[in-house]
Amino acid sequence: MNTSRTATKPQDPMLGRVVAGRYRLEARAGEGGMGVVYRARHVLIDRVVALKLIRPDLRGETHLRAWMLREARAANRVDHAHIIDIHDIGETEEGELYLVMEYLVGVSLSSELAKGPTPLARAVDILEQMCAALARAHDLGVVHRDLKSDNILLSTRGGRKDFVKILDFGLAHLAMDPRLAPKGAVFGTPEYMSPEQARGEEAGPPSDLYALGVLFFEMLTGQLPFRSNDRDTLLEMQRTSPPPRPSAIKPDTNPQAEAVVLKLLEKERRKRYQDAHHLHEELKALQRALPSTPFELQASPENQAPPPPPPSQSPGVIEWANRAALFSRMVSRVHPTGNMPPEIQTALAQAWDLAARATRLEGEVASHTRKLESLERRGRALRAEIGRKVEELAHEESRALREAAAEQHDATKLRELLQVAERAGATAKAQADQATQQGGNATTLRAIYERSGAAAALLEARREGLAERELKASVKDGQAKDLRRQIDELRAQLARYAEALEEDLAAGREKVGSRTREGLGFEKAFGDVSTLLLGHLKTKPEARELIQDLLLTMHGASPSANAAPKVPGVPDSRGSGLSG
Repeated sequence: MNTSRTATKPQDPMLGRVVAGRYRLEARAGEGGMGVVYRARHVLIDRVVALKLIRPDLRGETHLRAWMLREARAANRVDHAHIIDIHDIGETEEGELYLVMEYLVGVSLSSELAKGPTPLARAVDILEQMCAALARAHDLGVVHRDLKSDNILLSTRGGRKDFVKILDFGLAHLAMDPRLAPKGAVFGTPEYMSPEQARGEEAGPPSDLYALGVLFFEMLTGQLPFRSNDRDTLLEMQRTSPPPRPSAIKPDTNPQAEAVVLKLLEKERRKRYQDAHHLHEELKALQRALPSTPFELQASPENQAPPPPPPSQSPGVIEWANRAALFSRMVSRVHPTGNMPPEIQTALAQAWDLAARATRLEGEVASHTRKLESLERRGRALRAEIGRKVEELAHEESRALREAAAEQHDATKLRELLQVAERAGATAKAQADQATQQGGNATTLRAIYERSGAAAALLEARREGLAERELKASVKDGQAKDLRRQIDELRAQLARYAEALEEDLAAGREKVGSRTREGLGFEKAFGDVSTLLLGHLKTKPEARELIQDLLLTMHGASPSANAAPKVPGVPDSRGSGLSG
């Protein structure tokens, strides 16, 4: 998520809390339509993530919760470099839905657009990346439905500037899922909404392409194609008003780029690009036609967020044993003959037992977490492999359908010419028959019969041409259908695999969760033991020096009778660790 211009809000009571026993909330990163986003850190493997919690005022809205669940599942199945990665999804013990995403550093496209028009090479580069991501999403039945400049993050990856990430598939839907929204509901951002969305109709891939047209228009001209302070007026403009030509706003607009924009902004879906693959070919052709010196965004402090801070260090469960040893030494000094009260003897034994059990627990949590990571990596690799296969097939299908449509278009023209030839042939034959019956000189008859023969030959040639065009169209259509069958099979395979993977991941997360709850019990028990032992020892002068050593092992924590050491992977029972 974009964290470049967000400030930490220390007063947020959620900061420091550990969600699902794995993710500690470090800073508030922003707020979206359905949730609050935090920068968080996996407490065991030190992975920095963005974690979205559903907004408190929406917790009772079950349909929004369903949308949020679908956001993760949709984006996960796409698994594309230019779409934000989803790591985890689930519910807390309090029933709060959470979504864990990759932590991104960069600037939003909206921030860049606020500076004015974008150089053409840069605009085409950004649009081409978005188009590639949407092609994969559409191939897998996923539609974003709310593309806008705020949902496009520009980052730097591997030295490559303007690396695009599409955020917030919050309104995306899987084509095979039942509708979760009321019929006729209008969702999206009016400035980027397609005419069909503005009418309350179902949004499909052409709606995302329309939004790309708005974004391209905005990058080329520095302003939106339709502007109004009134939502209803804006929706009506999207439904009926023709878009202005970019060159009318910025006269030096590249004609090829303008043609792409206007085709994307067609009111009728069928007049836009057939699919994102078709658009992607056009954008690549436009890139090749542009000067060879690409635009490169210069990194600066204004558009580069600082990296996340390092995690606060936790002493780990080894300190449980160290502190148990310190307690043993203190008790030995206070009771050198071993005549300690029974409750102190029991507490000391419990401290050692809890330290040993906590060490075993840490190993189990680490093992389960490594297995989850391995499962996630295998799942991501397989999803990416299937996605690439689907993308290749869909690209071929797109070309086959376009070639079939071109053949059908030519066939339609030939049918019209065939009708003209049939009429001309019939007229020529009638004239020949009439001339034969009436007689005439040889020269006239020869001319009439030559015209009749030529008409018949033309008619036959056009019939052959029509048959050839229809055959080619049929072959291309057959190729497209075969490719679609292969695509559907791969999508079904992906769906089956995704469901099985989610079950395995859920089982693994539940194991970590159960161990987390067990660890919380250990932590509370160790705190109770510490309270008892310190209460007995703190007034004994023989133990004063060792009590100071104990406090030093707590990394600067203030003296507290109930302070317990922190277990990596297990949240502190008071919402924060002891490391300060």
